[in-house]
Amino acid sequence: MERMGLRSNFLALVPLLLLLVSNAKSQSSGIFDVTTFGAKPNVDITAALAIAWKTACASTTPSKVLIPKESYKLSQSNLNGPCKSSIEFQIEGTLQAPADPKGDGLLILEYVDQLTMSGTGVLDGQGKTGWEKNDCHLKKICTKLPMNLKFNFITNSIVKDITSLDSKNYHINLLGCKNLTIDHVTITAPDNSPNTDGIHVSSSEGINILNTKIETGDDCISVGDSNKQIAISDVTCGPGHGISIGSLGKYSKEQAVEGVTVKKCKLINTSNGVRIKTWPDSVGAFPAIDMHFEDIEMVNVSNPIIIDQEYCPWNQCNRKVPSKIKISKVSFKNIKGTSATPVAVKLVCSKSVPCEGVEVADIDLSYSGSQGPITSQCANVNPIVSGKQNPRICAEPAPIDAPSTD
Repeated sequence: MERMGLRSNFLALVPLLLLLVSNAKSQSSGIFDVTTFGAKPNVDITAALAIAWKTACASTTPSKVLIPKESYKLSQSNLNGPCKSSIEFQIEGTLQAPADPKGDGLLILEYVDQLTMSGTGVLDGQGKTGWEKNDCHLKKICTKLPMNLKFNFITNSIVKDITSLDSKNYHINLLGCKNLTIDHVTITAPDNSPNTDGIHVSSSEGINILNTKIETGDDCISVGDSNKQIAISDVTCGPGHGISIGSLGKYSKEQAVEGVTVKKCKLINTSNGVRIKTWPDSVGAFPAIDMHFEDIEMVNVSNPIIIDQEYCPWNQCNRKVPSKIKISKVSFKNIKGTSATPVAVKLVCSKSVPCEGVEVADIDLSYSGSQGPITSQCANVNPIVSGKQNPRICAEPAPIDAPSTD
């Protein structure tokens, strides 16, 4: 009987021993698979991911946190550094956010240096339950909804190949990041999903967004305040509200934007093309300088080229007070394709600080609608024009109180 008892106890310990052996093997190879920390398909793996991340982050040699192929549920996960060595976060499965629109985000990574986020996995935000609660069209300071992926103070890092699906708010948000590249990422949400900016960048420097496809209900990419040296290239956008710098001037602590380039991008059926937007009656006064848009293809795009310093969505501002954001050293070059509206180029600058150094070259846009010939509108700007002009640039004055687009 005593032997039988010992045998039963040993058999009961076998699963634990196997888990310990598996964990030891993973750690010796530098791979920390969440399933070895208790994660299972179709259940919440928040605790398992937290342990896997903490263990990998403490490794003094390069490590990898792995989420294998399967579908998992995940609540808000704050994955913090600094880590003791470089770390890779490889997502091959689907991470499904809670339907309840609470919290700041699904995955929040902070204070990590030399991070690689990779994999063919999907972050599923289950956005519909959040979109129904969106009230930004009713009030200027609106309900805060969770994002799919937030990077706070991440440096010398790369994000590649992952997919963000149906975020309740912004899909990917960068705050205080430096030398970070987003490459070959896919972002998807329906065109009626509110405030679902594909990638939003603020207070960051040395950001590269490359080879990315974005379909969403707001700006495909929005470059906010306090940014330097932002490069966007080979991005396909649509549906969405286009690629935007701004909106700027809404909050008191905003600072200058300097050095943004947008090249070799394609916009399809978007409500705007390439755009700079500032609020009238802006809270602060700072420059937005050295911004360049080049080699852009437009396909049935409303407002293909636009500077809008009277940006006032849902009339939540005082348009009679001009924007104090100074825009200068801007270029729009080699932009071709089709416009969905007759006003293909709109350069509406501030009365108090007119735009300076705006260059417009080789624009070839056509409009086949019935609302009149293709044209441009300008205010408080004297652009430097060269090359092809279709439409003729600044041929007509801008109308008074022209409505802003979203």
